[in-house]
Amino acid sequence: MLSISDIHVSYDGSRILRGVTLDVPERSLVCLMGRNGVGKTTTLKSIIGLVKNDSGVVKLAGDDLGSLLPDERARRGIGYVPQGRDIFPHLTVWENLKLSLVIHGAKTNGQVDRVLDLFPILKEFLQRKGGLLSGGQQQQLAIARALLTNPKVLLLDEPTEGIQPNIIDQISETLLKIKKEGTLSILLVEQYLDFCLSVGDSFYIMDRGAIVASGPVAHLNNDLVKQHLTV
Repeated sequence: MLSISDIHVSYDGSRILRGVTLDVPERSLVCLMGRNGVGKTTTLKSIIGLVKNDSGVVKLAGDDLGSLLPDERARRGIGYVPQGRDIFPHLTVWENLKLSLVIHGAKTNGQVDRVLDLFPILKEFLQRKGGLLSGGQQQQLAIARALLTNPKVLLLDEPTEGIQPNIIDQISETLLKIKKEGTLSILLVEQYLDFCLSVGDSFYIMDRGAIVASGPVAHLNNDLVKQHLTV
């Protein structure tokens, strides 16, 4: 569904990504792992078009996205939940959700009911401003908002960061439900190993801007963890 090939990205003359290549198959959840500062977030930004690639190819369902702006890539079917969530704090939960529908020219068609079933806590707070939600509730709102764009691929950047354990469990359960529905693929950037093991199908590990290991999550062994993930 999503493939990136030989992506190179530089910031101010410093090479950040070095030939990153990975694939996200249909109806799968792929974990992109690694320590802080190795290029995981930049990889997601290169996919959605928020950074300019020096070279390389990004394809969605076989279509080259290289010439498209971020909003055009989103309309083609890429949903993006950035690190830090980036909800609109002065808008209500319902207004945050409605913006996704309006911007994408989508009708509800039961989609709002679907995301509220996935994240029932949001149903209780539809008229509450986003900035008054807890970090975990904001994360659920950010994912729900992205799902309302009806993406083919959902990019999630560290959804467990700063989130209380019970909400992490709820997000894990929700991702498993989405996987079971089989309607989209997910690329998850994450450092929390147990979370990846609970939801992922396969993994890629990054170090110094390059992919250094990959395979089914069942192949994530102690040697790989100690070498590339332990701080």
